[in-house]
Amino acid sequence: MSESGVAVSIFERIGGSATIDCLVERFYERMDTLAEARAIRVMHEADLGAIKDVLKRYLTEWTGGPKLYSVEKGHPRLRQRHFGFAIGDAERDAWLLCMRGALEETVADAAARQDLDKALSGLADWMRNRP
Repeated sequence: MSESGVAVSIFERIGGSATIDCLVERFYERMDTLAEARAIRVMHEADLGAIKDVLKRYLTEWTGGPKLYSVEKGHPRLRQRHFGFAIGDAERDAWLLCMRGALEETVADAAARQDLDKALSGLADWMRNRP
């Protein structure tokens, strides 16, 4: 909440589009370089350009920013879109390792970072489709 009592989105709290862009870039850099992320990196195409753009649009909208994802892709249907990939605890943990490192590097506001981490952790856990 702002001082005037108006709810402030996570998108605004973290710094908007510029922060989302940096977050996604750092996330995929970590996925590309961390040995612990190898299992999830192979789920992606060699060229990450298109998926980076999709994640930027998704996170922008998901955090309360402009509707950039749903106008093009419709409802996210994240579990359905990822069902072809085996996602268990190890894959969730690798994804979170990359995301948490990227959050640490890009989101200066500790409280906003913690709130976003909590939300992303729940999302990552929900994406599991294998024991």
